[in-house]
Amino acid sequence: MTETDTHGKPETRAIPADSALPGVLAMLPGWMQPYAMLARLDRPVGIWLLYLPCLIGLAFVRMRTGLYLVDLFWVPLFLLGAVAMRGAGCTWNDITDRDFDAQVARTALRPLPSGAVTLREAFVFMGVQLAIGLAVWACLPGDAKLVALAAIPLVAAYPFMKRVTWWPQAWLGLTFNWGVLVGAATAGSLSVPVFILYAGLVLWTIAYDTIYALQDREDDALIGVRSTARLFGKRAVLVSFCFHMGAAALVALAAVINGSVRAGAVTALAFLGHGLWQAVRLKRSQEHDALAVFKANVWAGAIIVAGFTLAAMLPTPKPRTLFAEHEVVRAGPPEKVALPFGLELKREHHMPRTKTWMASDVLRALEKEGVPVAEPDDVPPATPEAE
Repeated sequence: MTETDTHGKPETRAIPADSALPGVLAMLPGWMQPYAMLARLDRPVGIWLLYLPCLIGLAFVRMRTGLYLVDLFWVPLFLLGAVAMRGAGCTWNDITDRDFDAQVARTALRPLPSGAVTLREAFVFMGVQLAIGLAVWACLPGDAKLVALAAIPLVAAYPFMKRVTWWPQAWLGLTFNWGVLVGAATAGSLSVPVFILYAGLVLWTIAYDTIYALQDREDDALIGVRSTARLFGKRAVLVSFCFHMGAAALVALAAVINGSVRAGAVTALAFLGHGLWQAVRLKRSQEHDALAVFKANVWAGAIIVAGFTLAAMLPTPKPRTLFAEHEVVRAGPPEKVALPFGLELKREHHMPRTKTWMASDVLRALEKEGVPVAEPDDVPPATPEAE
């Protein structure tokens, strides 16, 4: 990046080492580059990891109902909201962590610690992004609006978690995967399987953010920042994979309770296979590929979206069996029997043994037609053969 110095000559401004799209930053006008870095537009992985849970929640509910035409509106709306709210969250994170970022080599060149953006300009920029998020929020259904509002305390408190707990990754999981609840509420309802799915994705976030934090373990230890990467130490990769396994189990359980046994099983197995690949790659590279493996979790989330979406598009197949279906047979004789000329025989319960149910109904039918019949006492008792 370049800027003009006091003599009117262009001055080179270094691009942060962790920028994923330095070429895109270089193409932007000079005044826009610091704001793009502040919103992490040059590192879109975070946008995907915030956006995918929204799609997962929407597709999860649609597995029971099928896809709707209105979903073509929700999908891009969720993307716009993810871009705006992720940018606002990163701006807020940089505002609160500006002193810490100045002490870490990987983050020292971010806009606030480097002086490219003032604190006041950062607050104004965050307000603009929140306004875009508010416009997206206004388009959501009523229930989804309430669910989305409940995420604000999580977002506001996240930057401080690394200072008070060893589990900031868990708090990030609660925050980043809130879109599952928003997507499910947009599709129609929140249910127990939705919350099980949410818990599974929280475990997934702990796994991938632990991998991300492996890059900063030494710097975090020097400045007193806590993380699960430091907490787990040499077992960080193994424990991360255990969280990934737990996430796969809960994803499968949620899908089974939701009525999609096959889709849940296949999706969870594919998701687990991706987690195993991550662990193997990290071990082979001795954790040097932590950033690349972290970015690959976009594909792990895409596996869940694809599995649930296909399940919503395809009808649930009827179970097949080699045996004939069970035939339901009523117990005992029928309650009614139709006779010619509009007559009908009904079964009487607790019938005296001196009468048969057919004879009594015939007599009753004859009486209705005005035909004289003998009194019940005059009817001869039934023989054992007749019974």
